[in-house]
Amino acid sequence: MSWLGGVRARLTASLVAVVALTAIVLGVSASVVVDLRLHDQMLEAAAEQARFDLSVVVPERQLPDRPTPEDIARSGLADTFRRGAVETFVDLGDDARFQSDERLAGLLTLLPADMQARVDRGELAYGWLDVGGEPALVVGGRPAGGGPAFYFVRDVAGVNAAIDQLRLALAVGALVMVVFALVISRRVARSILAPVEEAGRVAERIERGDLSARVPVTSRDEFGTWAERFNRMTGVLADTIRRLEAAQHQNRRFVADVSHELRTPLAALVAEASIVGDHLDELPTESRRAAELLVADVGRMRSLVEELMELSRFDASAEEVAVEPVDVVRLVQAVIASRQPTARFDPPAPSVVVDTDPRRLERILANFLDNAREHAGATDVTVELDVSGGDLVLAVSDRGPGVPEDRLQRIFERFTKLDPSRSGGSSGLGLAIAAEHAALLGGYLQAMNREGGGLRLELVVPAVTRSLHDGDGPVTQAFESGTPTTTTRESAP
Repeated sequence: MSWLGGVRARLTASLVAVVALTAIVLGVSASVVVDLRLHDQMLEAAAEQARFDLSVVVPERQLPDRPTPEDIARSGLADTFRRGAVETFVDLGDDARFQSDERLAGLLTLLPADMQARVDRGELAYGWLDVGGEPALVVGGRPAGGGPAFYFVRDVAGVNAAIDQLRLALAVGALVMVVFALVISRRVARSILAPVEEAGRVAERIERGDLSARVPVTSRDEFGTWAERFNRMTGVLADTIRRLEAAQHQNRRFVADVSHELRTPLAALVAEASIVGDHLDELPTESRRAAELLVADVGRMRSLVEELMELSRFDASAEEVAVEPVDVVRLVQAVIASRQPTARFDPPAPSVVVDTDPRRLERILANFLDNAREHAGATDVTVELDVSGGDLVLAVSDRGPGVPEDRLQRIFERFTKLDPSRSGGSSGLGLAIAAEHAALLGGYLQAMNREGGGLRLELVVPAVTRSLHDGDGPVTQAFESGTPTTTTRESAP
């Protein structure tokens, strides 16, 4: 279910990303709006107060036309303005300055380039500055009747601190929202994907053979409709599989019954054909050919029935594997001698002993050789044995016409005759039987076309190699006429 975990993670991440993005956008927007609004309000209040001070408070003190710093100090204006949390800087001209606080020294050098010029023209101007290391709002102007330039300095550190606290609160709120969204989104994702997870578990049960497994319908939404359709599909699939199994069982039973019923009359036919075959030379010339065909056809029928009986045993699971130490080299040599003596075989060692079932190994190799002899003739057939890779690989190669690539793997199916040039008089069961034997041994068969023409058939089975001997090994498995016999040979002194 790794793919499902990925979907849940992506869904959770998407929901959290949406919430996080929303929280960030709202938080930034709120902080910017509040910042601008507070500064605008402070600026409006400071400008209104500056107009009042310049038009009312300063003229009331009746300063001289050209006041000095001492005149400003004696007027008490600085104390009056300080009670409103405003420090005062006065530009008296001729490099004469008055400041109500030492931190205001050099204020003119901090003012924006056009602010002092606007004040000199009698306009009211402002600027946001850092004065004495603290943020401040500076509003400048001249009295209505003329006079020195007054600059009112307001400390805005408290406002900035409040805005910073607001931003911190918004950041913490956004983090809480992300954590909350993570928890909720995981639950939502789990709830949304629960029917899919349940369907995955049901599919696994069906894969294991439980055709009664169904997805529970827990809602009437789209997932509920999907679950109902999935269950209907599963029901149809289960019915189809049952019908196919029943039909397959009937077919296998039919083959087994027919094969069994044919054994008795076939035995009589074989005996009668044997008698006819023994007296072919005594028959008239015009009847001899028909008798020869009769003997050959009875032989083929006997082989077909034996193969059908063997397949019926496979279908009934009546075959058992008998594993024992086997000298594969001796076995291969014995099968070649009985089936196709002209085949070439170069063993990797004089003796290769492995644990396997000799009867099934012999049957597979015999079917390989029969297939090569039937389709490629008695020449250019090569048998190869390899146990170097941990598996036993037994291959038979020929120089026949080969098989079309798109049909290559079908040659191991029952009654398969894919190409007339390779069909001959065979029943199409030999390689299918070999595949059944290979499966019982825990291996498999594979086929491939050879370069330059021809077919290569391989048996690959896991094998525990007991030993590879150069001729002096203590234990070998001998085969004569296809019958295994164990022999013991002492090493030379």
